[in-house]
Amino acid sequence: MDDRSWANSVLSKLDAKMTYGVQKAQTLDGIPYTVQGSEWKSNGIGWWTNGFWPAEMWQMYLATGKELYRAEALRAETLMDEALKNFTRLHHDVGFLWLINSGVHYALDGNADSLTRMLFAGNILAGRYNPNGFIRAWNDNNDGTRAGWSIIDTMMNLPLLYTMSAYTHDPRFALMAKSHADHVIQNFFKPDGSVYHIVCYNAETGAIEDTPAGQGCAPGSSWSRGQSWAMYGFMLSYLHTGDRRYIAASRRVSDYFLSHMPEDMLAPVDFCQSAEPHLIDNCANGIAACGLIELAKAIQDEAPEAAESYMNAARALLRALDEHCADWTEKTPAVLTHCTSAYHDEAGHHIAMDYGDYFFIEGVRKLAGETRLFWKPLDFAK
Repeated sequence: MDDRSWANSVLSKLDAKMTYGVQKAQTLDGIPYTVQGSEWKSNGIGWWTNGFWPAEMWQMYLATGKELYRAEALRAETLMDEALKNFTRLHHDVGFLWLINSGVHYALDGNADSLTRMLFAGNILAGRYNPNGFIRAWNDNNDGTRAGWSIIDTMMNLPLLYTMSAYTHDPRFALMAKSHADHVIQNFFKPDGSVYHIVCYNAETGAIEDTPAGQGCAPGSSWSRGQSWAMYGFMLSYLHTGDRRYIAASRRVSDYFLSHMPEDMLAPVDFCQSAEPHLIDNCANGIAACGLIELAKAIQDEAPEAAESYMNAARALLRALDEHCADWTEKTPAVLTHCTSAYHDEAGHHIAMDYGDYFFIEGVRKLAGETRLFWKPLDFAK
């Protein structure tokens, strides 16, 4: 079956499943994150993944035109205003929270409140920039213990800063994003092409002090979702800037990722983990597939054989999720069943997570021919 036929068949299944998921979500006092029993379970309103649920709704609305999805996206977006009221508790993931949510809403119908939300979030992210060249990831208890902590996940939040510059015509936001991306190239890569999850800088001097395990299995190991954040994140920096160094960075980590994938194309939680327990992370599959599709398109003219190889890998990653890890029944409102939050988080092993579903949907829609990029919403009207 060709890409478009396969993707359209999966989108039909997604429509049925997501319709059920929305019905379940409307009984929830919050935004879906995972599943407990057969019901959605939410975390706090500022939880870092909350923007993925309305982004799923916008993806499905664009795929089907059904008002059900648009209405649910608006419900979730409004709920998230409570997090903006408590903005001092927010973090680097405001791109996940509002670019692919409010940014997309603004792109689709010019909603002024959505624009305000996106601009507010962008200024929050800019405020986390350390003049030593990186964006601080997490908060702490006001004791400075994490003031210099930078993580690979932030590569996926940089599009919010690029979008800020595109909208305001103020280059400083994009300059912050490029500085961060350049520091990742310089300081996160290991000789084998993999990347660290965390680099701890001295917040005052910018000197590297540590590279702890983070959500991987051990210091120096290769957390698969971290590799996928880099694969896609560097491609998004390229798409916003045209700087081909970011293509090279994406290819470097993509080659590592693919050369370490098992035959079944289901990403382990960490490429350095022991054989048992056998832990996989569906989120890494979907994120990597989305990045590989953009990488293949970017190098098609200069390296067609490599582009075809990356596209084949993206297809295999998405099809493996459909064949082995998707639940298309009403036993659960989520689609993917084997997402893993972190290697050492036993309660987070092989669970549903909303962003696992999001990247699966985005990847499937790319194969179905969708070219609008939620990570660059101001281009929708072009």
